[in-house]
Amino acid sequence: MKIQSEPFDAFSRLVFPDAIAEQSRKRFAALAKSRVLDPARGKPLDASVSSLVFISSGAVKLVAHASAEREQVIAFYFSDDLFILPEDGKHSFSLQALQRSEVLIFPYEEFAALAQKDCAILRYLLDRSALSLHRSREKTIALGRKTALERTASFLLSMAERIGRPRGGSVEIELPMSRRDIADSLGLTIETISRQLSILRGDKVIETHGRAGVLIRSCGALEQRSGSLRDAA
Repeated sequence: MKIQSEPFDAFSRLVFPDAIAEQSRKRFAALAKSRVLDPARGKPLDASVSSLVFISSGAVKLVAHASAEREQVIAFYFSDDLFILPEDGKHSFSLQALQRSEVLIFPYEEFAALAQKDCAILRYLLDRSALSLHRSREKTIALGRKTALERTASFLLSMAERIGRPRGGSVEIELPMSRRDIADSLGLTIETISRQLSILRGDKVIETHGRAGVLIRSCGALEQRSGSLRDAA
C-alpha cells in the first residue's frame, strides 16, 4: 500500500530529530508501508521478515501461535508505540486489531542500516527497546510469581499509565481488549479475571462501567495489591 503522509508525519515527529536532512527522511519514507487493521475484517498482520511497526492510531495485540489451537497474547500496543514484529521461527506471530488501527511497517534490517547514520534515531530505538524489555521482565515476574489478584492489579496499573485519562485523583481507562484477551495475556481464565475485578470493586479500589470502562479510584491502593516491591530497593 502506498505510504500515507499523516501516519508517517506522526512517526517522524516522534522518532526523527528536527535536524534530520530531508533526503534522509525520504529514504525512511521509501521503506515504509501503511496498512489499516480492522477487527471487523479479522485479517491479521503477519511478518515474513522482522519488521519495525509503528501504531499511528488504534490498538492491537501481538499474538504468538504455539499450535493451531493455542495462542498467547504477548503484548498490547497503542497509538505512538514502536516495536518489532518478529519473523516466524519456532512460533508464528501475528498482529491483530483490537479496534480499527493504522500502522506503519518497516523492514527492520533496512531501517536499522539507515538509522546507523543518525545517533538520535539510534538512541530513540534503544530507549524503546529498553522499555519493551522492562515490560517483558515485569510480565515474566507476574506470570511466574504473582497471584491472580496481583496480576490483575499490575495489568490495570500498566493500562492506567499507558492509556489512562486522569480525572481528579482518579484515572479512567477504556479498555480496547476483551476479558478473554486479558486472561490470555495474564495466563488466567476469564472467570478468574472477573473474580479479581469483583474483589477490587468490593474493596472500592476500582469501579467498572459497561464492558470496557474502568475507573481506578486510587492508584496507590491498586499498587499495594499488585505485588510491587519498589520500596524494597
